[in-house]
Amino acid sequence: MQYAIVTGASRGLGESIARQLIEKNVNIIGVSRNENETLKTHAEQRNVEYTHIPCDLSNPEDLESGLDQMKEMAFHDDTHYVYLINNAGVIEPIDTVGNLEASAVQQHIQVNLTAPILMVNRLIQEANDRDIRMSVINITSGAAERAVHGWSTYCSTKAAINRFTETLALEQKGKGHIILAFSPGVMDTDMQGEIRSSNEEQFAEVEKFKELKRSGALRSPDQVAAVLLDLINQPKEIENGKVYKLYDLVD
Repeated sequence: MQYAIVTGASRGLGESIARQLIEKNVNIIGVSRNENETLKTHAEQRNVEYTHIPCDLSNPEDLESGLDQMKEMAFHDDTHYVYLINNAGVIEPIDTVGNLEASAVQQHIQVNLTAPILMVNRLIQEANDRDIRMSVINITSGAAERAVHGWSTYCSTKAAINRFTETLALEQKGKGHIILAFSPGVMDTDMQGEIRSSNEEQFAEVEKFKELKRSGALRSPDQVAAVLLDLINQPKEIENGKVYKLYDLVD
C-alpha cells in the first residue's frame, strides 16, 4: 500500500496534491486544522483511504500528537511506500523588522520550519527502521533566494528549509529515499490574498502582486500540483536535495 501524508490538505496546493494522488490510487492522510469533505468524498468514489488528522502545526503538543497518529496510520506491515508533502505554510507576519510581533514570528517559524523538520525527523526514522522507502517533498519559495521587503521571516524560513532538504539528502544517501524541495511560483491561493491585503509600508512589492492577480498571471493550484506529480513520478531523473522550480519544469 502507498500512503501520502499531506500537510495543509484542506485547501490550495495541498488540496490539489491530495486530490491528484487519490486519482493515482494513493491513500491520503490529510493534516490540517479543518477537514476537506470534498477530498473525503472523492476518495470514497475512488475506493481509496482518506483520513483527516486535525492538527494545528503551530501548536507543539498538537504536532506531537498528530505525529503519533501519522506514524501509526502510514507505517505498518502492508506499507511499501510513503510520500510526505510538507506543504502547510504561512506568510504572516508581513512587516518590516522593528515592527514584528514576537508571537507572530514564533508561530511562523513553528509552522514553516520547526514542524516540517520534526515531521521528517520522526517519519524518516520510522521508514528506515521498517525498510520502507519515502519521498519527502518540502514546498519552498523563490523568496528563499532573495531578500523581499516585509518578508524577513518568510524568506528566512524558506531559505532554511532549502538547506535542511539538502542536508537531509546528504545524510540519507544510499537509502533509497527521494528528497527534494519544490518551488511552485505564484499561485491563486488564499496566501496570495493575504499578500495583496498588506500595504506598501509593510510590503513594498504589494502593487506588483495585485497586478499579477488582475492580469491573470497566477497559476491554479491544480496546474502546479500536476507539475509536481509529473516530477516525482520520474524518480530516476531526480537529483536528491535539489530545489526544483516550477518555471524550470514548464514551457
